[in-house]
Amino acid sequence: MLIFENKRDQRKVQHQKKQKKIKVWEEALKWVMVLFLALVQLQCKVEPEPKITIATAANMQFAMEELITAFTDKTGIPCTMVVSSSGKLTAQIIAGAPYDIFAAADMKYPQEIYEKGLAQRPPKIYAYGTLVLWSLLDEVTPSLPILEENIINHIAIANPKTAPYGKAAKMILEEKGIYNTLEEKLVFGESIAQTNQFILSKAVEIGFTARSVVAAPKMKGKGQWIALDGINAPKIDQGVVLITRNNSNTNGAQQFYNFLSSPEAQAILKTYGYLKVSE
Repeated sequence: MLIFENKRDQRKVQHQKKQKKIKVWEEALKWVMVLFLALVQLQCKVEPEPKITIATAANMQFAMEELITAFTDKTGIPCTMVVSSSGKLTAQIIAGAPYDIFAAADMKYPQEIYEKGLAQRPPKIYAYGTLVLWSLLDEVTPSLPILEENIINHIAIANPKTAPYGKAAKMILEEKGIYNTLEEKLVFGESIAQTNQFILSKAVEIGFTARSVVAAPKMKGKGQWIALDGINAPKIDQGVVLITRNNSNTNGAQQFYNFLSSPEAQAILKTYGYLKVSE
């Protein structure tokens, strides 16, 4: 027990104790601030995962939207989709468009990209697509014979020169021997997307499109359609290739490339009418 000679000494000791406590608190606060600043700097250094850009053939638009959602939910990697015909996308890639993945409606265009040295490896088939005949008019029941009837004045078809689904549709008409007869009725879209616009707007009575379009949730219940896969219609290869790019998210692109062949992605593709590679 301390015995003070006077009140002055007592106040002096109390002041010293108070100063020690203040120093302890100041030291603790200093370390708290150091840790806080370290955490802030660490968070600033953790950059968000860069986006990958997927060039997508128009027939895959709706299915690709769902595939991207599933992939991003699973990996946290954001994706951007650019939609056009396979031919136009190929021209853009050759011209230097900043795409990471090219999901085409055939193997011809991805193979061209690979042969020009713009792909990391040869393309692969990840699914097969099929054609349908689709009409929004109540009085039109889709079939090949009806195309020659007077009720049909305009038939939508994707450009066979740049769109694989247009090429497949032309092939069917030629095999049936009716292409020349119907040629004046044909209305060409630059891609399946534009062909769909013709059909949906009723600018044409009927048109050829991808089964994946009519199978999309937002299109269900709209008009009537028939599948053409049972009448000598070719299965349409859906090819994908990894684009060679500098300063891009190579790891993310590789993950999406692998994801397309996963059971989860294949199940999504099946709901849109695509056939598995094994089928």
